[in-house]
Amino acid sequence: MSEPNATPSAVQSPDLSPIAPGETTAGSLPDSEVIELPPDFVLPTGLAAISILFLAWNLLAALALAAFSAFLTLQAATLRLLFTATALDIYRGDKLIRRFPYQDWENWDIFWYYLPTLFYFKEVKSLHFLPILFDPKLLRACLEAKQLPKRRAWQ
Repeated sequence: MSEPNATPSAVQSPDLSPIAPGETTAGSLPDSEVIELPPDFVLPTGLAAISILFLAWNLLAALALAAFSAFLTLQAATLRLLFTATALDIYRGDKLIRRFPYQDWENWDIFWYYLPTLFYFKEVKSLHFLPILFDPKLLRACLEAKQLPKRRAWQ
């Protein structure tokens, strides 16, 4: 996957049981595998449900939440996150749109543990916040398996 627009090959989706913080060891996921995170529609579905509840109070807020939910659903359906041996790659369809080499990562976190909605990571030059549109347990397992430094943003 040295070419920026290369199509991923040999993508694996390992079967993982529920993972609590600190439960995953570096040996849980092989370093040589390319792991694609499956989409998770919990966040967009939850926002759609909340937008229905908002219909009783504020139509404009309900429409805004419904539009945001539709946007997140589209993103979850079209974006793909792949953990490779050297980087986190983000694809839209078969086109690589961004590569984040692990060597540039300073720390990461998933907010909030019981209701994962936001994935944060900091590179040497920038911060990134991504909504959790992918399997949060597999995301945590991949991050811990790569032994990337984890630090809570508020500490």
